Amino acid sequence: MLYQAPRGTSDILPQEQAYWRHIEQRVAHTAQLYGYERLDAPVFEDTKLFARSVGEDTDIVTKEMYTFEDRGGNSITLRPEGTAPVCRAYLEHGMKNLPQPVKLYYIASIFRYERPQAGRYRQHYQFGYEAIGGDDPALDGEVIDMAWQFFSSVKLRRLSLQLNSIGCKKCRPSYVAALKDYYAGRAGELCPDCQSRLKRNPLRLLDCKNEACQQIADRAPKSADYLCPECAEHFKQLKRYLELLGLPFAVNNRLVRGLDYYTRTVFEIQPEGGGTQSTLAGGGRYDDLIEELGGKPTPALGFAAGIERIILNLKKQKVEAPLLPRPPVFIAYLGEAAKNEAVKLAASLRRGDIGVIKALGDKSLKAQMRQANNLGVSYAVIIGEEELKSGTVIVRDMASAEQKSVPLGELQGELLQ
Repeated sequence: MLYQAPRGTSDILPQEQAYWRHIEQRVAHTAQLYGYERLDAPVFEDTKLFARSVGEDTDIVTKEMYTFEDRGGNSITLRPEGTAPVCRAYLEHGMKNLPQPVKLYYIASIFRYERPQAGRYRQHYQFGYEAIGGDDPALDGEVIDMAWQFFSSVKLRRLSLQLNSIGCKKCRPSYVAALKDYYAGRAGELCPDCQSRLKRNPLRLLDCKNEACQQIADRAPKSADYLCPECAEHFKQLKRYLELLGLPFAVNNRLVRGLDYYTRTVFEIQPEGGGTQSTLAGGGRYDDLIEELGGKPTPALGFAAGIERIILNLKKQKVEAPLLPRPPVFIAYLGEAAKNEAVKLAASLRRGDIGVIKALGDKSLKAQMRQANNLGVSYAVIIGEEELKSGTVIVRDMASAEQKSVPLGELQGELLQ
């Protein structure tokens, strides 16, 4: 083949679209249930937005971003995650003056240069919900409940909810210091990436996928043991709300998430037994991000979920997506004069909001009816010389094979009925 899709990208073919439209509809419906409104941000932003928000020492910024200089000499980056653009829009458009929290959601393409694998692409798609302007742990519980209910609505089962608190800028430094002390005598046992993380970003040590590093991380100090009284109380209240909501969570002391802007609550939803590399949704609080981007101190939280991974798991669990609607009517004809009438009839029915597929070319009636059957239409409308003379058409029910003659002027009403 002369051309192929770039490595790490994929075509979403017509036979896959039912899953995509189903997920998009459930995302919008969940947003409506919880009071979220859609926001669509540009596909690229000023590079500094992501370097400042995501963290200059994260893998995303150091290894994975698609960054280029445009013709005006500006450094531009294709969107590697969805939260920072939402926060930029919140600030730029004065949403602080709206009733708080402002609840927004998005469905967007995401770009990261990483090794392609099942459910993980260099261009992939995700949706996210962001609640900006609320610090009540009940809001944390609501956001986590929204994530859980979304997966229930698409009929995904056997999921686990992982939860942790990583504290705030007041109490986290003491935890980071404890991590450094713990890892200092084990640096030689770490993978090369973790040896670098120990110097640059110790929290990321807990998130390494290397088996040897995971065993070391299992015995590392726990963030929950270093929380300040305010963070400890927030985490306690959140767990109480999750219990009230009946959500089956498990505290995971190694859960930190991969972005620097997180504070306090972090959570992930994973397939049971799937591990962090198969995470379906993840998020948490980012109470310092709005201020970091130039706004006033504004608590916020949210989560994002990868659409490709959701579809992969739906197929694994043999969950079918609802079929997309197709035109229910096929128009067949015999002869040039009947073809002319078929052209006008198809246009008339479509303007009446009835989907139509019209035969093309000079195929035999038998071949046209075979096509109608293969397309799975509900009705075939047949026009021949006799029908042209009498001003009628033949309507054939494709399921029962019954057919009847219908006056042309009554066809639309007959089909709608």
